[in-house]
Amino acid sequence: MTTRRLVLLLALIVVIAGGAWFTYVEFFREEPAPYFASDEDHFLFGSIGTEAEQGVPYWIWLVLPRVFPDHLPRPGGYAALGMPGKDGQEMPVGFSKVTVGFPRVGINCAMCHTATFRTRPDAAPTIVPAGPSHQTGEQEYLRFLFACASDPRFTADTILGEIAKNTRLSLVDRLVYRFVIVPQTRRAILQLRDRDAWMDARTDWGRGRIDPFNPVKFSILKQPVDQTIGNSDMEPVWNLARHTGYAFHWDGLNDTLQEVVLSSALGDGATMKWVDRDFAKWNATDPRSMSSLRRIQNFISQVQPPAYPFPIDQTLAAQGAAVFQSECAPCHGPGGARTGKVIPLAEIGTDRHRLDMWTPASAAAYNAYGAGHAWQFSHFRTGGGYVAVPLDGLWLRAPYLHNGSVPTLTDLLEASSARPRSFWRGYDVYDPSRVGFITTGPDAEREGTAYDTTQPGNSPQGHEYGTTLSPDAKRALIEYLKTL
Repeated sequence: MTTRRLVLLLALIVVIAGGAWFTYVEFFREEPAPYFASDEDHFLFGSIGTEAEQGVPYWIWLVLPRVFPDHLPRPGGYAALGMPGKDGQEMPVGFSKVTVGFPRVGINCAMCHTATFRTRPDAAPTIVPAGPSHQTGEQEYLRFLFACASDPRFTADTILGEIAKNTRLSLVDRLVYRFVIVPQTRRAILQLRDRDAWMDARTDWGRGRIDPFNPVKFSILKQPVDQTIGNSDMEPVWNLARHTGYAFHWDGLNDTLQEVVLSSALGDGATMKWVDRDFAKWNATDPRSMSSLRRIQNFISQVQPPAYPFPIDQTLAAQGAAVFQSECAPCHGPGGARTGKVIPLAEIGTDRHRLDMWTPASAAAYNAYGAGHAWQFSHFRTGGGYVAVPLDGLWLRAPYLHNGSVPTLTDLLEASSARPRSFWRGYDVYDPSRVGFITTGPDAEREGTAYDTTQPGNSPQGHEYGTTLSPDAKRALIEYLKTL
């Protein structure tokens, strides 16, 4: 080989190596996720591995509400979608920020499992980690992204012009954003829109609800797209150490907390590679080297629900305790014979759509999904009804039933036919008179989403327990339920 050819070959190798290194650094280099010393903050803002494949580039995510305010329900940025912020934290609750080549934003468990409430309209919201996110519009968030990517204003000029108001990207980064990241982000969001087009033919989720398993069925498990509706109320995930042996999810489709935590991360967009890596650290004891998901599991096992924030008539509550023991404790009391177990649909009589969504083929596919991995699932199953859930923190779980179709405890103790036909979900001002959130009036309409019980999956029927009690017994029972 001549000297000239050798020089050219070496130059080519340098160019290829440089290009590979540039590509790695700009698009694939993973920096460690931010460490949160507080377990609560780790739950609220920590990474569960969703950034690499499902994450939105941070700088684009940051400016979207400013570029496209007309695609939000009202002013306020992401807070307009019911996503609260915490003082001292950069990201809203339920979002994580991790660098994979460039900073990316993913979602985490707190998106669906953090509640807010206010005791009066002018009060600051109280954030309750592990509570049901009754105020969050997760489908609204997805549709906001879809609307932005479908808008002709989603261009590199517009996006980079807005980013420049926050930071000065390097020349290289500006070029990468202009010719790769911005157009690729738009394409990825539109692909997600097309993949999730099945949502458009079904009842909207609305605030505080999600269809958690149809996306898993259709994308991860590759099941045929069917017509089922899995819309469900967000569930609390507190005090789970006391729920050992209970079935999880509304229909009891798994009874192993570890599998529930791992599968939830996968369902939210974590990659199998990330879960493998995280699970390898499952038994570490130092929080800095511990599995992120194990740390979350530890937190939700121990965190307690908040106390009812208004005065309680203790004398009346004592009377209600006796009513609870006779009417409710077998299914909902600690140690009850049926607490945490699936109650047949024929008995409970509530809307069956959520139950029909989870098919035997889906359960079998999920149990086979992790074959060959250390965390392979084995406890997914189908049931014939809905779980009789323990009632700790019941006051903050409104609206009630598995589909969130009954606004307050007062309404729940009325016959199905007398329950509200429509109301507004997502307003976080509490109504102590009826024990639930305010669901009517201009404020609830402005901040919430409409709930129509005539839509498929939204029926308030069933769970007639306690509806024939006397008015005095109902008042006493409700007063006691505030104490749980």
